[in-house]
Amino acid sequence: MFRIGITGGIGSGKSIVCRLFQVLGAPVYDSDARAKWLMSHDVLLRDELTAAFGSATFDATGQLDRVYLARVAFTDPTQLARLNALVHPAVGRDFEAWSITQEIVGSRYLLKEAALLYESGAYRQLDQIITVFAPQPVRQMRVLRRDPHRTPDDVLAIIGKQMSEEEKVQRAEHVIYNDDEHLLIPQVLTLHEAFSR
Repeated sequence: MFRIGITGGIGSGKSIVCRLFQVLGAPVYDSDARAKWLMSHDVLLRDELTAAFGSATFDATGQLDRVYLARVAFTDPTQLARLNALVHPAVGRDFEAWSITQEIVGSRYLLKEAALLYESGAYRQLDQIITVFAPQPVRQMRVLRRDPHRTPDDVLAIIGKQMSEEEKVQRAEHVIYNDDEHLLIPQVLTLHEAFSR
């Protein structure tokens, strides 16, 4: 079974590309959504988060205090690296278990969607990578339209912390251009047919 990674910077359109693959019957693992779920439900990860960031990481009802964790981790690069060092391996374990299930049910290939596919080392679990590419002005406009609470400077700050699109394109085996000039569906269909053989 082929294991394909799909990545791209904020606003590139990874999610819409993944939805197109899902319409074609491809199973998609959403790393960000699973990371959020695991932080609340994976017992080992919960214990590690509490040990690393203190008892305030979870509130009195046992729910993850995302505001607290964001304040502690996302303002300090050292603490962010510490958080990632706990969450990324948990996501990796979860993905491996999910992949086995997909193989059992007979999937020809699967997709793992992750913004930080290279940065987290998750690309090592995969056979090939697709980068969804869009120019920075297009990405910035999309994010501002999608997230009206963000400012242009917020978006530029996020883009500045991510691996450059050029490097992602160079490292990927496949590129899907979601730049408002190329049609998405034919690009996805071509890859789907190749992966399904």
